Amino acid sequence: MQSYAQGIDALNNSLSELRNINVSFEFFPPRTEQMETTLWNSVQRLAPLKPAYMSVTYGANSGERDRTHDVVKRIQAETGVAAAPHLTCVDATRDELVQIARDYWQAGIRKIVALRGDLPAGVAKTDLYAADLVALLKEVADFDIAVAAYPEIHPEAPNGQFDLLNLKRKAEAGASAAITQFFFDAEVFLRFRDRAAAAGIDLEIIPGILPVTNYNTLVRFAGMTNVNVPGWLHRMYDGLADNDQTTRNLLGASIAMDMTRILAKEGVRNFHFYTLNRCELSYAICHMLGLRAT
Repeated sequence: MQSYAQGIDALNNSLSELRNINVSFEFFPPRTEQMETTLWNSVQRLAPLKPAYMSVTYGANSGERDRTHDVVKRIQAETGVAAAPHLTCVDATRDELVQIARDYWQAGIRKIVALRGDLPAGVAKTDLYAADLVALLKEVADFDIAVAAYPEIHPEAPNGQFDLLNLKRKAEAGASAAITQFFFDAEVFLRFRDRAAAAGIDLEIIPGILPVTNYNTLVRFAGMTNVNVPGWLHRMYDGLADNDQTTRNLLGASIAMDMTRILAKEGVRNFHFYTLNRCELSYAICHMLGLRAT
């Protein structure tokens, strides 16, 4: 009876740690009619969970920018959920960025994810960086601005200290939160959060969670973004048939859920999910976290 009672206490403690959890979801603008259907099905499924916001990524070319603008405005108009467009300063002038920001403000958009953006091939540097973009946005209007953070160091950063100083510049320019690159070791995030606090960075640091739906895609993304894929994760997918998507989804949900529980125990209350425009795993994880559709 004692071990049963201890188990009940442990369960209750675990559930209490997951109260007051807030989530946000990230999408990308669709390029085909089929992708558009998938996107809006996902938005409609996840919106009733009342996320803090839904963000939409942003490309450097004008066509993708227009798609981002359209998706953002439609999310906010049709779901009642705050929409947060990504905005990059690569391949855009100050005047263009000011006009985009004014357009968003007039459309009722109050939150922006401000990023430098990927440099075009053959370009080593840009005139504007994320800290400059944050300052520019604050000059236009009182936006609530989130920026990017890299627990395992930005691929272009020479070292971790350089990376932290860059994050500090973004905070000093007016950012209020930082969303991290995805990771698969909770300790990596917690050590990064501690280092940021020790460096005097006054930002809420929100873990970016990537529910694994496609192992090969994950490995490719990780290689591009300097993210370590632990050996235990490789072993979990080893030997699975390529068409066994049910098992793969169960593993992906389990990995994300375990990490979320660990971070919740350490006081994290806000989580950002990289959905890749698919709702199933993010919805299931949120359900396990106690979030219910209203």
